[in-house]
Amino acid sequence: MGKGGEAQVREQYAKLNVGTIIVMPASRGRVADPLTKKDAQLFMESEHIARAFPVLRGSGSIKYDNYSTNGSYLAIQPDFQASNNLTVEQGRALAEEDENKRNKCAVVGAELANTLTDGNPAAIVGQSISINNRKFEVVGIYRRVGDANTGMSYDDAVFVPYSAGERFLLGARANPTINVQATGIETVQSAIEDITAILNETHRAGGADQFRILDAGSRLAAAQESAKSMSMLLLAVAAVVLVVSGIGIMNVMFVTVKERTREIGTLKAIGAKRREILHQFLIEAVMISLVGGVIGVIAGFLALPILAYCQLPALPSPGGVLLGLAFSVITGVFFGFYPAWQAAELSPLEALRYE
Repeated sequence: MGKGGEAQVREQYAKLNVGTIIVMPASRGRVADPLTKKDAQLFMESEHIARAFPVLRGSGSIKYDNYSTNGSYLAIQPDFQASNNLTVEQGRALAEEDENKRNKCAVVGAELANTLTDGNPAAIVGQSISINNRKFEVVGIYRRVGDANTGMSYDDAVFVPYSAGERFLLGARANPTINVQATGIETVQSAIEDITAILNETHRAGGADQFRILDAGSRLAAAQESAKSMSMLLLAVAAVVLVVSGIGIMNVMFVTVKERTREIGTLKAIGAKRREILHQFLIEAVMISLVGGVIGVIAGFLALPILAYCQLPALPSPGGVLLGLAFSVITGVFFGFYPAWQAAELSPLEALRYE
């Protein structure tokens, strides 16, 4: 389950470049001195920034044919698609020509297309949809990407060219965020410092304090640390179980030694050495714990479908199996040693006279 949690984090953040920086208003309301496309151009002057482009977000009524729903829309520049791993499944993506000509076209997220067409998304390509009573031609459908970790699902959104969204959908209400790509993960902090300096210089009404600057790398690191903490917690629980089971093995071996005291006396009387007695009982303890470990591994694999049904991430791994079996053997050796040592130290005369 720990490995499954870590894999889930990696999957969620795989589509988001860890060098991504998002600059957005600090509050939901319109700020006094909002971000503009010019800010994105100024960010590009930093040697630590590879790309920067503004994004407009909004929500409203989205209609197709006789179906209507409340949904989200994004006005983007073409570069946004590659940066966020948005690829088309049908039709085409938004192009530079759409941006330059303010074309009223749109690409729809996979889930929204499925919802608007009642399970027949291909039918929407080439047709018109209405976004807040403005007609846009659907030119494509994006592949499903899942949670984008940006506050909205790209699968449930519709995307239009930035210039068209600014003019026909938001107008004076346009309050963009800016997506920035650092030149590398090692330059993210320097890029943030450059962005802060530019905002302080160009937005004198409130400077950088009126904006939030988020970097994907820190969120990924925090998520990975949380997943690792969960793995350590599960290992701690497993360690407690091992101690309890080890005590159980020790008790079983003590009972075994008591029940076989006369047998031990006979073995010693015919020449068995202490080392041989010790090894015999240690092997028995290890076999008990190893068989238990194998049963545990089999039970773990059998539990995978149940965990999947309960939507709990679980990922079988050879390392986990070997680790479990190794700890089983170690538990047997550790907790079986003292009873085995006691058996080896028994006096032959006392053992033969034991009732």
